[in-house]
Amino acid sequence: MSKRDAIFPAGRHALYEKHRYSPAIRSGDLLFVSGQVGSREDGTPEPVFEDQVRLAFANLQAVLAAAGASLDDVVDVTSFHTDPEAQLETVLAVRDEVIGEPPYPNWTAIGVNWLAGFDFEIKVIARIPA
Repeated sequence: MSKRDAIFPAGRHALYEKHRYSPAIRSGDLLFVSGQVGSREDGTPEPVFEDQVRLAFANLQAVLAAAGASLDDVVDVTSFHTDPEAQLETVLAVRDEVIGEPPYPNWTAIGVNWLAGFDFEIKVIARIPA
């Protein structure tokens, strides 16, 4: 079995160490990005929901960039929501700004009752460009 190739962005936040996980693992030309939340560098959540979603996307983009990828390389998205019905409109508005035009990656949204103090989390699989 090969060694994990962990990817860490610059300015990584405290949650990676606190919860002992890697932001992403590269396997060949695939990048498996752990769930990114709207965490500030100290590991605390951004208190305003829309700002938390924007910061989660920014944290995701930082991890992708550390691997030489971008949102254009994302093929699979899973998002987690503590109150999907109330939050979806905000999440979709931010997503539309950040992801842009079609073709869109496939996306699965899941309602959950706990995200360690956060209200939104996003994880992706991307193909790293050659």
